[in-house]
Amino acid sequence: NEVKSVAWAPSGSLLATCSRDKSVWVWEVDEEEEYECVSVLNSHTQDVKHVVWHPNQELLASASYDDTVKLYHEEEDDWVCCATLEGHESTVWSVAFDRSGERLASCSDDKTVRIWRQYKPGNEEGVACSGTDPTWKCVCNLSGYHTRTIYDVAWCHLTGALATACGDDAIRIFEESASSDPRQPTFSLAAHNSPSWAVTLHCSASVLRTSVEAEPSRKKRPRVSFSRHMSLMARAVFPVSFLE
Repeated sequence: NEVKSVAWAPSGSLLATCSRDKSVWVWEVDEEEEYECVSVLNSHTQDVKHVVWHPNQELLASASYDDTVKLYHEEEDDWVCCATLEGHESTVWSVAFDRSGERLASCSDDKTVRIWRQYKPGNEEGVACSGTDPTWKCVCNLSGYHTRTIYDVAWCHLTGALATACGDDAIRIFEESASSDPRQPTFSLAAHNSPSWAVTLHCSASVLRTSVEAEPSRKKRPRVSFSRHMSLMARAVFPVSFLE
C-alpha cells in the first residue's frame, strides 16, 4: 500500500517509514549503505499518516487514522510500542517534537492541536509512570483557531514557535507565553494568513523583504521572506496586496 511518510533518526543510521497498510517499518543503514528492515510495527489499527524521530534520542512517534499517536523505542534488540497518546477525536495527521524532545505537538482532523509533555519516573509533579518508561500527558489543547482539518504541525527549534497548516487555506503561528506554567502552557496566535492570501503577521519578526510578483504561472501567490532569526523587539503587521 501507499507509503505515507519517511523520517531519518538523528544518528542517520535508522530510517522510519509508515504506510496505509497500518504499519510502521524501521530500517537500519549499515556502513556499506545497505538498508535492512529491522522491525515491522503493527500497533495502529488504521492508516498511519506520519512518522517523526525525537531530536536527540532513538524514540519514534507516529500519527494515525485511528485517532492516536504512538511512541516506539528499541527494547532487547527489537522495536516496541512504549506509549499510546489518546485524546484526539479524529484522524491525527502529523506530530512534531520541540527542541528538547520533552514535548510533542499533534494535529488532527478534529481541528485541534494538542501539546503532550513527557514525565519521567520520579518526576516532581507526581505523575505516575509504569516501571522505567516515562508517561506522556496532554498539557495543552489549542482549539477554536482552525475551521477545518489541520494537516501539519512544525515546531521551530530555534524560537519555539509552533506553525500549523490547515484545510481552511490558512497558515498559523503560535507563540508560548513566557510566563506560562510548563505544566499548563498557554499559547497565543501570533501570526496567520487569511484564505485570500492577505498575509497578516503579528509575530516578533525582522523582515528582510516582502515582495509580490505577478508571474504568469504564479499569480495570486505572494512571496514573503523573513530573517531566520526572529527579533523579540519588533511587532509589526504587514498587509500584502496583489499586482494585477
